[in-house]
Amino acid sequence: MIAPTNPDWLRHWLCALLGVFVLDGVAQSVTEGARPERKTVVVLGDSLAAGYGLDPSEAFPARLQKLIDGAGWNFTVVNAGVSGDTTAGGLRRIDWLLKRRVDVLLLELGGNDGLRGIPVEVTRTNLQGIIDRTRKKYPDAQVVIAGMQMPPNMGEEYNLAFQKIFPELAKTNHAALIPFLLEGVGGKTELNQPDNIHPTAEGHTLVAQNVWKVLKPLLAEMNRTKSKI
Repeated sequence: MIAPTNPDWLRHWLCALLGVFVLDGVAQSVTEGARPERKTVVVLGDSLAAGYGLDPSEAFPARLQKLIDGAGWNFTVVNAGVSGDTTAGGLRRIDWLLKRRVDVLLLELGGNDGLRGIPVEVTRTNLQGIIDRTRKKYPDAQVVIAGMQMPPNMGEEYNLAFQKIFPELAKTNHAALIPFLLEGVGGKTELNQPDNIHPTAEGHTLVAQNVWKVLKPLLAEMNRTKSKI
């Protein structure tokens, strides 16, 4: 077939062809834009989150990532655990961490405060400061607070006051609460390393399950809400 030699026809044909390419590009861009953005779960913690004495892949944040992936949800777990960290250290670090979007803050700090006998109100104030700064930067961020308990040698009065910090903060801030992060692990020799403080790999598996009981329904709801948008 011989194409017409009319220059107007040629111009119209080229414009139409260009339009196809443009529309195809727009369609591709829309399709790519429709891909759900990965949300972030930041675990702000101490040696328990860091997986002291273990490979990071054995610590409970890495195990949470596997549970999330198994559920098919689009969340990335960021392990911001630092061995030896206190609530004061977490408060100093939080602004830097907030440079990356935080959709869920899993707050696992306070254990080292208790072991050092730091006044309960200081610990409470620091944890509240971390929550306040997170929600100021990301008002829709969900907060999960990991409760901790102290060994008997810290004294009954201190232990009771310390233990109350976490449920009270959760209630005040409408946050989710893990009643006791080390439930079923703390004090059990076979699930802890020789220092009887830091869990073994098997212990971290149980810690991850303690967290998952609370985190799973929260992420499920976030995933449903995201799917409706």
